[in-house]
Parts: sequence; C-alpha cells; structure tokens
Amino acid sequence: MRRQAGAAATVLRAGLLAGVLDITAAFITWAPRGIGPVIILQGIASGLLGPKAFKGGWETAALGAACHFFIAFSAAAVFYAESRTLTVMTRRPVLSGVLYGVAVYVVMYWIVIPLSNFGRRPFSVSAAAIAILTHMVCVGLPISLVVRRYSTQARAAGYGENSNP
Repeated sequence: MRRQAGAAATVLRAGLLAGVLDITAAFITWAPRGIGPVIILQGIASGLLGPKAFKGGWETAALGAACHFFIAFSAAAVFYAESRTLTVMTRRPVLSGVLYGVAVYVVMYWIVIPLSNFGRRPFSVSAAAIAILTHMVCVGLPISLVVRRYSTQARAAGYGENSNP
C-alpha cells in the first residue's frame, strides 16, 4: 500500500497534471489557426508584460510557462485547502472537479484576464464553451481526482487505491 502524500506533494502533483493538460489543450485548440506554442506562452506572459511579450522570444515564452504553472499550482492549492473542510470535495470528486473547473474558468476569464495587461478580446460563445469544457476536464477534474487520491478523508471513507466509489 502506498503512503499518503503530504499537502505539498499532493498540490505539486495536482497542479503539474492540470497545468500540463491545460496547456496541451491550448496548443491543440490553437494549432489549426496557425498559432504555435511559443505565441500561446507569450500570450500568457502578456498578462504581465502587455504586447511587448510577443517581441521577447523564448524568454517571454518561458515567463508565460512559469505564469501558467503558477496559476495551475495555485488552483490546486486552493482546491486542496478547501477540501480539508468541505469533505464533499473528496467524497464526490467528479462533481467537485467539474464545478471547480467552471469556477476556475470564471475567475480566470472574468477577473484575472480583465485585470491583466492581456487586452480585451471579443466574446465568443463557442470560444467560451471550449474554454469552460477545457477547464472542467483539464483543470478541475485532474485536481479533484489527484487530491482525492492522496486525501486522508478519502482513505478514511474507503476511497483508497483498491476501492471503487
């Protein structure tokens, strides 16, 4: 039987998984439009630097990657912290993950991006639907499932390695 991971290890695992899945989804979503990974990462960095991020080459792409993973680790840390008191988050990880993905989308697209130097983009229902679905599947669900996997409450409730909740 595996040992229980501590808070930092759990947040690291959840944030890394969500970050990789989310950025991969962004690369796949934008590739058909001819927008490559470097431009996407520079776009993330533009939240801090504004339009000059697109002139910074790999350096600003690396800054964008760092920002992206900082946000993913932050989202994982918030979920983990809240799951310590709201045990339903680990007892019902699929529902919690889907709802958390929507919450992360709302915070990012309705608070963080408007307050950043990213600039305004016109609203599109189809783009919003893709972003919400991506946040549900690639951010909320992975975070909730990893946190549940390494949660003391989940183990106490019988949701361990060999159980089928």
